[in-house]
Amino acid sequence: MNPYSRRQFLQHSLTSGLALAAVSSTVTHSTFAYPRPDKDAVSLAIWSLVRSFRAGVWKLTDMARICREDFGIDGIEYVTSFFEVPVESYLRQLNRNAETHGVKNVLIMVDDEGDMVAKDKKVRMQAAVNHRKWIDIAAYLGCHAIRCNARGGGNTPEDDPEALDRAAEAFGALLDYAKEFQINVVIENHGGLSSAPHWLPQLMKKVDSPHFGILPDYGNYRPTDEADVYRCVELAMPFAKGVSVKAGWNPDGTHPQYDLEKLLKISKNADYFGFWGIESGMRRREQSASAEEVKNDDWQAVRWTKAVIDKVLFGKPE
Repeated sequence: MNPYSRRQFLQHSLTSGLALAAVSSTVTHSTFAYPRPDKDAVSLAIWSLVRSFRAGVWKLTDMARICREDFGIDGIEYVTSFFEVPVESYLRQLNRNAETHGVKNVLIMVDDEGDMVAKDKKVRMQAAVNHRKWIDIAAYLGCHAIRCNARGGGNTPEDDPEALDRAAEAFGALLDYAKEFQINVVIENHGGLSSAPHWLPQLMKKVDSPHFGILPDYGNYRPTDEADVYRCVELAMPFAKGVSVKAGWNPDGTHPQYDLEKLLKISKNADYFGFWGIESGMRRREQSASAEEVKNDDWQAVRWTKAVIDKVLFGKPE
């Protein structure tokens, strides 16, 4: 299978207005409410399986079955570039599959919809408008949030001191739209300013909205002399509306980048509960690897990550 590129996806579906109109016409307020889980659960950020997706092993409509039958995972974190044709019938199938397999649609990770911190106001406000269709789709799928990126600013807060004001303006506009659907807007530390330890917490305080939060990604921080990765996660957790448990595994099962158990305990000790999203990967095989070999690597990385989560959060033996 050759998945649509992000650009093709937009051109063939949402930009026509037909899919968005269909979704908006059928969403009712009964689908908007997302009660916070009363206990911890594990979700799968499907980017974990991107290599096997590109190898044609699976497609998005398989994901609920894979989460339940292959991994015993309770939630799906979608990524926009995996949606083949997001018209209403396709979205309805995703909902039906999730219900059949007892899996929760948790959030949608939105990429390539423009720079929300661009210095040009027209550019950043257009980016805020571009994200609206994903608010509609998140509501239709019963998700609680869309994940956004804070891009378009300088490399460091010192380089671009006005970036906080620009980001607050653009994300404030998006939040005005999202709150009507009771959809949260969360930002991942995903490079640039957003990966600086203090920048996203400062933005959360500036905007001060109950629908605004951080999706801390363990692997994407840019530590400084004042903050290592553990301190970065501590700073983000008071604003967390999800956790991206990123893990990069060696084929022998070692995880050299940081202590995954320690980071999970930091998040847990911050009184976070809800979905813990697995975003994992294995060191890449050579280009000649077969689709089955790629799948085995993807699946093993998810299982190793889940085993650590199960041990720390649920006390299950390894």
